[in-house]
Amino acid sequence: MLHRLTVRVQPKASADRIEDWGEDDAGRRFLKVRVRAVPEDGKANAAVEKLVAKWLGLPRSAVKVVTGGKTRLKGLDIDGPADLAARLSGEEA
Repeated sequence: MLHRLTVRVQPKASADRIEDWGEDDAGRRFLKVRVRAVPEDGKANAAVEKLVAKWLGLPRSAVKVVTGGKTRLKGLDIDGPADLAARLSGEEA
């Protein structure tokens, strides 16, 4: 099943890590992600895909940046099981 996740990326961070859920002024939720990679030649995007896949326990090929390739706010397509939806919404108990 294909899921969509919005992330806000901080490149050139001190460590690769998933932070927490955030919300913009319009009320859209996103996952805050920090990666050590620099934002050039797709390096930060690849690092985000790898980190999110590891966080979700999925193969790296299951996560793909599909929007926002050159911006901090990115849309990811994630190919995973149906029960992944709760975790991706940021509202799981």
